[in-house]
Amino acid sequence: MHERAGQRALPEDLIDVDAVVSAYYDLVPDPQIPAQKVVFGTSGHRGSSLNTAFNEAHIVATTAAIIEYRRSQGTDGPLFIGRDTHALSEPAWRTALEVLAAADIDTRIDARGGFTPTPAVSHAILRANGAGTTGGVRIEGPGRADGIVVTPSHNPPADGGFKYNPPNGGPADSDATSWIANRANELLAEGWREVPRHPDPLNAECVHQNDYMSAYIDDLADVIDFDAIREAGVRIGADPLGGAAVEYWGMIGERYNLDLTVVNPEVDPAWSFMTLDWDGKIRMDCSSPYAMASLMDIMRPAEDGSTPYDIATGNDADSDRHGIVTADGLMNPNHFLAVAIEYLFTHRPGWAKNAAIGKTLVSSALIDRVAADLGRQMIEVPVGFKHFVPGLVNGSVGFGGEESAGASFLRKDGTVWTTDKDGIIMCLLASEILAVTGKTPSQLHREQVERFGASAYERIDSAATKAEKAKLAKLSPEDVTATELAGEPIVDRLVDAPGNGAPIGGLKVTTENAWFAARPSGTEDVYKIYAESFKGVEHLKEVQEAAKQVVADALGA
Repeated sequence: MHERAGQRALPEDLIDVDAVVSAYYDLVPDPQIPAQKVVFGTSGHRGSSLNTAFNEAHIVATTAAIIEYRRSQGTDGPLFIGRDTHALSEPAWRTALEVLAAADIDTRIDARGGFTPTPAVSHAILRANGAGTTGGVRIEGPGRADGIVVTPSHNPPADGGFKYNPPNGGPADSDATSWIANRANELLAEGWREVPRHPDPLNAECVHQNDYMSAYIDDLADVIDFDAIREAGVRIGADPLGGAAVEYWGMIGERYNLDLTVVNPEVDPAWSFMTLDWDGKIRMDCSSPYAMASLMDIMRPAEDGSTPYDIATGNDADSDRHGIVTADGLMNPNHFLAVAIEYLFTHRPGWAKNAAIGKTLVSSALIDRVAADLGRQMIEVPVGFKHFVPGLVNGSVGFGGEESAGASFLRKDGTVWTTDKDGIIMCLLASEILAVTGKTPSQLHREQVERFGASAYERIDSAATKAEKAKLAKLSPEDVTATELAGEPIVDRLVDAPGNGAPIGGLKVTTENAWFAARPSGTEDVYKIYAESFKGVEHLKEVQEAAKQVVADALGA
């Protein structure tokens, strides 16, 4: 833990924005160096220009690869492109436009010349492909739209990110990202400078303006009960954390006549107003109590127990994540997911009676207990929001969420809203829950604990070599020889997700009252252990120690 975690950033903590942007253009990656290649993780290619991991060459090559890929898939409709507030997002956005315009791609940019949250891009793609109409979403055939979002999400200010969303509106699956990354790396090696680029893309005939903000906000009434929020007089404090939703929140308040205050409307690519995260870095992680310290201070109850807002919320830089603050403090993401699920599946009569609940396999087992109580099917998938996309598109999954504070859910009529994470609707849902039930989400969580039990949940990292990480990603259930975990019999050993049969890329072991999952890190020589116990913090520690031994034994097998 950094000694200044939770404290406001000092000048020495800030990036030199000019240096970061200059490095984007000046440094050229060597495709023979793995750390300088294009690599798509669960949310696109990310890296910093300062270490030659996110530079002009990467974006030229990746955009050209996306153009080839979409053509190979018969995707010939408009391409919607948005960007967040990171310093590298604007130059990368402009580079991508140059390549798209030279290829005569019908490209839709923000009409305000501003920032576009990830969910607004997903919403635009889906609407263009028929979402919200009687015909439903068309993800096959001619004229389909797709998109690009230029964002590294909650990553530090020096980072950039670039991700592709196909016609289903969600994050591209591994088949698409592998093809795009491989082709981009070929272009890096073969001569990315030969890729055609338009000298003035903003005035190219194929580049058109799109009012992302109005289209998204006008449609929000199909997802959220604004009448209930307004009539209950819920006082909302929204902190965009300097991200892409900064103008959206003000317009939402005006459009729906809410008692809504944008707590901090400032945009600064150095994020000088942020408090440091646990490790001393500036990170727009709205699920972190250290990154959210300023908002938590605002919401700290006075002597009479009053707070300036009934609900306070935060989003990360591209607004695909949510943070919920009540008088009780910042909610654990798992706890809010469980509350949101129980509320939605008892207050959305327009959803299909068999609509399922989706969660990632490292999310809390409290969600399983809530799902069982609701009598709803639980679909457990690997880490990565892309696994929820098919069910959200056809309405068979009402809600998809992951422990890292990312989720989305259906419109009131049971049709698709977004297929990428939507932190804005999750924040608004917190106010709807208070308006309709008269209780804050944190109060409802305490009631869930009384019914389902309290859990202790934590993620830790453990050292691993590259060879061990590779082996961990390919384990079989038979590699786990242990029969018990922290004093309880093991009831399941999983290397594939039960919800869709997709590989976990690691291992999950469960008992009656506890579980752990181990996955290799994609960026560091560690593996991540997620663990939870319904028998208290001390038992959780036992589970974590036992998990390390189980993994060590399996790797040595």
